[in-house]
Order: sequence, then structure tokens, then C-alpha cells
Amino acid sequence: MIEKIAHLGIAVKDLDAAKRFYEDVLGLKCTGEEEVPSQKVRTAFFPVGEVNIELLESTDPEGPIAKSIEKRGEGIHHVAYQVSDIEAALAEMKAKGVRLIDEEPRPGAHGAKIAFIHPKASLGVLVELCEYPREP
Repeated sequence: MIEKIAHLGIAVKDLDAAKRFYEDVLGLKCTGEEEVPSQKVRTAFFPVGEVNIELLESTDPEGPIAKSIEKRGEGIHHVAYQVSDIEAALAEMKAKGVRLIDEEPRPGAHGAKIAFIHPKASLGVLVELCEYPREP
């Protein structure tokens, strides 16, 4: 089911300041920014080997990232795993009795279909499943 780690999501208050740190201090290159209205976030991606770092800034004070920062502060928000068939992965999780935040996929960055597993079901870690569009 799991193919690889797709990205590590990091919640930040100020995307531009966070980007400067990743570029100027860590020497990484931002490969793109994207706003995901359905998630109420602005994102920036930094590849590190085969894994991306996804910086997440809330676009709404009531959005999930803003609420996460208010509760826990800035930092690692989630681990995202790539799957080839998100609907099948969710059905398998549900059949195993795993508590899901999303029983159906929703749109994510880069045209992905995404869904979250509740952290109480995954040892305190918010887990995201991602299915990226395939090239024809």
C-alpha cells in the first residue's frame, strides 16, 4: 500500500520567513509554491533526496494549520505517505478499524488526492495519504 514518504509537512506562521531559512541557512531550493483553498493553506516545497519538505502557512485564522500552530506551535505537522490507489488504501484502513479523519479523498497540492488518518489511530502522528496524478 505505502510506496514511499512523499513529504514532511511543517506548519509555519510566516511562509516567506520560513522559506528564507530553508534557502539561506539550509541551502535548499524551493521548487514551487501553491495555494490550496480547500485546506486553507499556502505551501512551499523543498526536495531533499526523494522526500519533500512542505511548509504550510494558514490563509485563514480558522484553518487547520492556524489551529495547529495555536495549540502546538510551529513545527512538524504531518508525515505524508504516497499510495498508488488512495480509495483502496482508505478502504483497507477502514476495514482494519483505523480511525480516519477523511473517509473520502479530497484535493491537495500538486493535483494530489489526499486523506488523513487520525493521530489517535497512528501513535500520535497525523498521517496523510497522497495519490499523485500519473503521467498518461
